[in-house]
Amino acid sequence: MPIRRISSKWAKTEAMLASSELRGLVPDTRPFNRDAVRSMLDEYGMIYVKPVNGTFGKGVIRLGKSTGSDDAYTLQAGEKQLSYPNFDGMFDALLKVKRPRPYLSQQGIELLKHEGRRFDFRVMVQMNPSGQWETTGIIGRLAHPRKIVTNYHAGGTPLPMETLMTTHLEKAERTSRSYRMELSKLGVDVASSLGRRFPGLKEIGIDVAVDVDLKPWILEVNTMPDPYIFLRLPDRSVYRRIRRYATAYGRFRRIPRASAKSKRRRLVKR
Repeated sequence: MPIRRISSKWAKTEAMLASSELRGLVPDTRPFNRDAVRSMLDEYGMIYVKPVNGTFGKGVIRLGKSTGSDDAYTLQAGEKQLSYPNFDGMFDALLKVKRPRPYLSQQGIELLKHEGRRFDFRVMVQMNPSGQWETTGIIGRLAHPRKIVTNYHAGGTPLPMETLMTTHLEKAERTSRSYRMELSKLGVDVASSLGRRFPGLKEIGIDVAVDVDLKPWILEVNTMPDPYIFLRLPDRSVYRRIRRYATAYGRFRRIPRASAKSKRRRLVKR
């Protein structure tokens, strides 16, 4: 059976919202329109506008609303942030920046920071050779200091979870091991929920934000996750396991090893 891919962020969000275990971990997400943007900014103060179908953080726009300031609204796409005195001016600018395709609006989560830069996590979950979902890798992504997304392809820096979380966890008297287990379980729960809705899934990459209370939030799920980011971890066994599982379910071709006899023949010819 081919590996199933689901491109629509909205379809995946709806599947998670149907799960009693997960819906409290999914930020408020609504189809993009003027009323949704206005009401969500009033409620949350910050939201992200994202293409329904998109990868690598491309096309993501951050909107903000402040109080007690003449420049009450902000819009940032890429490295440039613009300010507007009213909602109408900001929304008109947004319509010029966004591409003519479906978007959604998502509640903004104030991410934890490391050395003044925001970060989140990519949690890799795969179907193992026994046919069970297993979290095979967790890696941190430290945002470029001038950008709103953490993606490696947008200038983010991959780092071990412990590098980013140890200080925050120590303040809360928690351990990296226990938090890793929490994220691992979350990964399996998400994969199991999506797998029931979309049979044929074999792998997912979950973008997880962590807020100041150490609560994990599921920002989005990628059904064709990049395994190569895990090569940036010091522990290469993580990537090797990811590669082994992906080969088992058919994402990568198996490269047959030459027999010892054929190897000897090549050596003799040399």
